[in-house]
Amino acid sequence: MNRIRNFVIIAHIDSGKSTLADRLLEITGTIPMRSMRAQYLDRLPLERERGITIKMTPVRMAYRMGGAEYILNLIDTPGHSDFGYEVSRALAAVEGAVLLVDGTKGVQAQTLSNLRAARKAGLTIIPAVNKIDLALPQIERVVDATAALIGVPREKVLRVSAKTGAGVAELLDEVVRTVPPPRAAQAAHSRAKALVFDSLYDDHKGIIAFVRLFGGGFKMEEMRLMASGAAFKPKEVGYFVPDLKASDHLADGEIGYLATGLKEPAQVGIGDTVVLAAEGGAGGRGGGGEEALSGYREPAPVVFISFYPDGDTKFDDLLRAFEKLRLNDAALSFEPDANEALGRGLKVGFLGQLHFEITSSRLEQEYRLEFLTSFPSIAYRVEDRGAIRTVKQPQDFPDHPDKVWEPIVALEVLVPQQYLSAVMNLQTVFDIEIAEVKNIGENLVIEASMPLRELIRDFDDRMKSASQGYASFTYELSGERSAEVEKLEILVVGDVVPALTRIVPKKDLEREGRQTVDRLKELLPKEQFSQAIQARAQGRIIARETIAAMKKELGNFGKNGGDRTRKMKLWKKQQRGKERLKENARVTISPETFREILKK
Repeated sequence: MNRIRNFVIIAHIDSGKSTLADRLLEITGTIPMRSMRAQYLDRLPLERERGITIKMTPVRMAYRMGGAEYILNLIDTPGHSDFGYEVSRALAAVEGAVLLVDGTKGVQAQTLSNLRAARKAGLTIIPAVNKIDLALPQIERVVDATAALIGVPREKVLRVSAKTGAGVAELLDEVVRTVPPPRAAQAAHSRAKALVFDSLYDDHKGIIAFVRLFGGGFKMEEMRLMASGAAFKPKEVGYFVPDLKASDHLADGEIGYLATGLKEPAQVGIGDTVVLAAEGGAGGRGGGGEEALSGYREPAPVVFISFYPDGDTKFDDLLRAFEKLRLNDAALSFEPDANEALGRGLKVGFLGQLHFEITSSRLEQEYRLEFLTSFPSIAYRVEDRGAIRTVKQPQDFPDHPDKVWEPIVALEVLVPQQYLSAVMNLQTVFDIEIAEVKNIGENLVIEASMPLRELIRDFDDRMKSASQGYASFTYELSGERSAEVEKLEILVVGDVVPALTRIVPKKDLEREGRQTVDRLKELLPKEQFSQAIQARAQGRIIARETIAAMKKELGNFGKNGGDRTRKMKLWKKQQRGKERLKENARVTISPETFREILKK
């Protein structure tokens, strides 16, 4: 165990983590040079396409130093704030962290967030500044800022180039020297346990659990998951190199995998504890009086969006795909939903807008699914007639609530001095409350709060535009506050269209209502009767448009001396028919129309 080092690389997005991981694989000889490709640990096609890390990836490397060979277990992690939960799971499985700082941009918002998380997990921090090959004058200033942030002498900040490999061997030496070996079992008779920190589905091997062992060892023997109670005998145990490599056992302190053979996604939960069935325990968390391993925070979905099958995709296809995605994305939560026009669907909870975009792309690319999505919504806490409840579906929002509370996020924006004014001016567009502005090196940190509903608008894009891409931000849920919001309903020929119901700030009601009825007027086809399109809020109609009924050509009566009386009789007959149609009229909004209106 003294020759094992478990560590992660953490950084802000686009700081060069994946490129640094490539150099580590080369230097340790884990991947032959002929097989090497850029972003080797980014296994998803979507990661390579977007150039960002979405999923954490473990890999086992062998490294020789001072005449001794060490096992280095690296977990590469995402850098975007939406995937902070991925990072937290990786931190629970290791003892050290390389904090990588972009030498051209300096300390950024997610750098601060990841550093706090790593310190909270009790990890040893190794600071490193990347991109020294560019030889830019600001790199030494970034070194000073990084040293000040962590509280170490500047000589302790390593200088590396993930592109050329300069300084990377020295970084590996520092990992061996400073990251402590895994904690030994508390007693020789301690029960063998493993923490499940990720998983994936394989058609032949079933659910493959990614595990970190804490005490004891695992071989090909009966095992049990403490939370779900599921028992299994693994089809295979082994390591990540980074592909799966079978072994005859996993030892204390190591990171590896268990091919469980289980087929039901609900049986293997992220954060569950694996124990040996022979050592007792009747299943269930803490079975047999033994405590399950801890170290995970529960993910808290903040954005809710409904998915409905479209085209050749069936509901069961969509459900099964989400179940498989949740195996290696424990932050996904979903429940049944239904829509009059679109049929059965799923209401899905996400950690943010990027999390939603990535999941949608994975459904399309990995599972070849077609689907429609609803407007994004968030959860409100509502007091109605003395009862307090949480409302996730806009259509469940009461018409006249006594009080409404909305989720608030604590926002931390890191911005260079010259763009401070432009970023501060976003207060005129978004409902931001700035608490404090502090100095961190040559940058400023704006500490603020804002409603979650504002964040899921285009806040990120507007902030990047205001700062020419130099500002960065991170956020976390920080509580709730009283909200001035109302339910906006859209009616077509007197019937509410539930899928178009939204919760909107009172100040935006008329604008949102007007935009929606105007858009529907453009999209809905004419019928034999006139169609009233209305936006309703606070018990009154706030916007209305009417689609005129189709007119039937009645011939050329009245021309060239013909009798116009006959034409008038036919007109009146047609009008009476349209009135009768209107009394029983129902308009079915097609999926194509929903698709167009939900694009906005």
